[in-house]
Amino acid sequence: MNWTDERVEKLKRLWSEGLSASQIAAQLGGVSRNAVIGKVHRLNLPGRAKAGGTIATNRTAKRPAATTSRPQQTFATRPAARPVARPVGATALKEEVEFEASQELVYRPASNVVLPISRKLALTELTERTCKWPVGDPLTDDFHFCGCESPDNSPYCTYHAKLAYQPVNERRRPSAARA
Repeated sequence: MNWTDERVEKLKRLWSEGLSASQIAAQLGGVSRNAVIGKVHRLNLPGRAKAGGTIATNRTAKRPAATTSRPQQTFATRPAARPVARPVGATALKEEVEFEASQELVYRPASNVVLPISRKLALTELTERTCKWPVGDPLTDDFHFCGCESPDNSPYCTYHAKLAYQPVNERRRPSAARA
């Protein structure tokens, strides 16, 4: 398939009218949708926005007015807008997308945790009443087990049991925060 000057001009005209690559390929005849997309990219034709405005304008129009009844808080914020490339039709459009300020979470470990002093037992030294929590890399010489006293019904001491057995709601909390 040869791209003649008149076919390229027809492609540019149809593209500017907002036709999809499939529709343009059908009108040109003898060319695939992917060939049209490739030619559009080689010609550096501008992308087209979807009907209904951009994401930034829709978000600002729907945002409620700020209320002053909340106490003033300071948060680490991101820049108000940054360029984001998103696919639209057969091209990628670069547009300014506004992000709302978010709170930066700082991890603070609990300060009242008492770590047990490990007895550093080898595998052959473990009994039913010793903690079987592994410490270190099993491929190194300093690998050992905690060895502290454990309750009758647990393979771990009280400290390591808290690490091993977490309530269901605490296990699900981080995944809910990601969504």
